[in-house]
Amino acid sequence: MPIDLYYISLSPPCRAVMMTAYLAGVDLNLKLLNLMNRDQLKPEFLKINPQHNVPTIVDDGFCLNESQAISAYLINRYGGQKGQHLYPEDAQQRAVIDQLLNFDASVLFVNMRNLYLPVVMGGAKQLDPAALEKYHDGIGFLDTVIGDRAYAAGQHLTIADLALVASIASYDAIDSRILDKYPNVQKWFKRCQNEIPHYEELNGGGAKIHGQFIQKGLKKMKEA
Repeated sequence: MPIDLYYISLSPPCRAVMMTAYLAGVDLNLKLLNLMNRDQLKPEFLKINPQHNVPTIVDDGFCLNESQAISAYLINRYGGQKGQHLYPEDAQQRAVIDQLLNFDASVLFVNMRNLYLPVVMGGAKQLDPAALEKYHDGIGFLDTVIGDRAYAAGQHLTIADLALVASIASYDAIDSRILDKYPNVQKWFKRCQNEIPHYEELNGGGAKIHGQFIQKGLKKMKEA
């Protein structure tokens, strides 16, 4: 039975879950929420997830939100042989992956939100210089961590790569020049794009929608 996934395509965390599910061989029943119409606040969704955020899954009555927890759950329950590299059982390997998942959630994703949300949704007249500095600091840290690794957590694609590539794809879609200063991230990003099956369908297309949404807000800011 497919797992229900409540999502929006422009969301990096939603796209990370979609990539994870595909690689784990999990069928998803996609349920698109229109957040602008406040679908997430409807009583039927609040019963599923009182926190009313996406992504959210329902697996035969089991409800779960937060993309890192969802991705780990999908591998732990359904990954089988496919999941051995995506989320290894070795404690230290898994700890590195968890660290990078937390980094994506608390640094890369948050930095992007803090830089652009005040402009796109709050009517700010300019990008905050401090937020812009943190934005670049986060990519710089990732560039250092990746170094000469093939993948973010080592020599195999993991759910850490899937989460990070969802965020970095959005960075790139907003400004294609952003990765020019970060050669390790740039090389890793291209590798992930080439290796992840159905990349455009699962991540690239949604990232472009996200980039267009932010670019529209930046254009209005410049014209104001």
